[in-house]
Amino acid sequence: MKKVKIALLCTVLAVTSLTLAFKEDLFQVSKNLDVFASLYKEININYVEETNAGELMKNGIDAMLGSLDPYTEYVPETEIEDYKLKYVSTQYGGIGAGTLTIDGKLFVNEVSEGYPSQKADIRPGDQIVKINGVETTGKQRAQISQLLRGPKGTPVSLTLLRDGAVINKSLVREEIKQPNVSYSGMLDEQVGYIRLDKFLENSGQEVKDALENIMKQKPKGLILDLRNNGGGILQEAVKIVNLFVDKNVLVVSQKGRNPEKSATYKTIAPAMAPNLPLVVLTNSASASASEIVAGALQDLDRAIVVGQRSYGKGLVQQTFNLPYNSLVKVTVAKYYTPSGRCIQALDYAHKKQDGTVGKFADSTLKAYGTKAGRTVYDGNGIFPDVVVDPVKYSPVTLTLFNKNLFFDYANEFKKANKVASAKDFQINDAQYAQFVASLANKDYSYTSKSERLLSDLKAEAERENKTAAVKADLEALKVKMTGAKKDDLTNHKTEIKRALETQIISRYFHEKGRIEQSFQYDKEIAKAKSLFNNQNQMLAILKGDGTYKTIGSAKLSVDEEN
Repeated sequence: MKKVKIALLCTVLAVTSLTLAFKEDLFQVSKNLDVFASLYKEININYVEETNAGELMKNGIDAMLGSLDPYTEYVPETEIEDYKLKYVSTQYGGIGAGTLTIDGKLFVNEVSEGYPSQKADIRPGDQIVKINGVETTGKQRAQISQLLRGPKGTPVSLTLLRDGAVINKSLVREEIKQPNVSYSGMLDEQVGYIRLDKFLENSGQEVKDALENIMKQKPKGLILDLRNNGGGILQEAVKIVNLFVDKNVLVVSQKGRNPEKSATYKTIAPAMAPNLPLVVLTNSASASASEIVAGALQDLDRAIVVGQRSYGKGLVQQTFNLPYNSLVKVTVAKYYTPSGRCIQALDYAHKKQDGTVGKFADSTLKAYGTKAGRTVYDGNGIFPDVVVDPVKYSPVTLTLFNKNLFFDYANEFKKANKVASAKDFQINDAQYAQFVASLANKDYSYTSKSERLLSDLKAEAERENKTAAVKADLEALKVKMTGAKKDDLTNHKTEIKRALETQIISRYFHEKGRIEQSFQYDKEIAKAKSLFNNQNQMLAILKGDGTYKTIGSAKLSVDEEN
């Protein structure tokens, strides 16, 4: 009886403490709101210059949320539609054309198959001079988007410039659906492939539909490609895991400071493909829901992860409606994979004095065990079972891309050449020479890393009054570097050709063709195929035999950056 009374007393004290703390929090919130409201009023009434009340408030809100993390954000009414397209829905009213701006002029960059732009014979390379009579020169990207998009069934007129001729086009907007699954099918007669670009509405059903079609062809393995997938809706990730894992299995749990935001998510239905050998592809841009899928399948020893370490976003957001049709997206919890690890890599709770964010210290990282007893670590994103070095482009290739210097040649190539198939398309040496010739009067200059280091060395020599002693050597190095850059188009021919081929093939076969053409060079896909051809190695990885016992390292959060 005495023990019961003590326990009851402890419970009462605990509840009392929580109540007092809650009341103190409410008081602080109320107090600070009063201070802020009074300050806001006085500034708007008394400041020496005229102020914009809405802009002041938006800046204040953004600054407050900016002290937290980049995922907690305020969305005013004017940005709601863009927010839904980015985070919720994949549908909008438009014409199905992508644009880019070159030297202040707006051009069609790509046309989506089956939509109004293609039906109206609008082509990549067409300059858009006017939209509904409005000049496009000098318009920001958001303004262009607003002009092109609108309700389904509404008209839009374009004035184009093509090969010096003015062309007028009248189109009717349609509902543009950007699928979550951008490509699916058989890579060959044995291996299925599903490329999932995002986890927005209906992504789970899209993957299910794609898997159903692939299963009819009796594959010996499946590749689920989550590279460059920044995530989306958590529940969709659970549905996708459930396609490969039977019901009542923990996929992910989330824990927040507010107990109401804590939850667990388990599979709820029989798996469609519980025994199909599975490889998941990830890279440094695979984040959030992508990491939930990859992490769950890895922790459950259900799939082999191939590629590079994922981004490391272990935070869950929830939206809350605010007055006047606005909303706020708030980070409410952290999520944990079935082994219990949180893969969040950046420590937003302990920002540095300059506002930058560092990674969690190695000493704080912990080891966890998969279902089969393999060792995995938290705080590092999802580390792959099989690492494939990422493709790294040289500065000259990146410069050619960023300055849109592939654009004109791809358009001219389309006018002069026919291409029968995307899958094996390559340009020959003569065509590459034509491309190089097209750059004769173009600016593709850049500053290489070695040149920046040389510049730093020169500055350091000046600070130490050693310029005279090393001047001749520095000048000689500069001459050699300049000479080496002249050969960039030859030395980096292979990667430049591949980047150029991607641009060209999209002119013929749109996004689907671009994806298919890339398969012939894809190192991660090649590695996945080799695994399917070596069942003993796949089993050894999933069982954690030998070197496969430990996945990654507790020091990778730092080491990989060096």
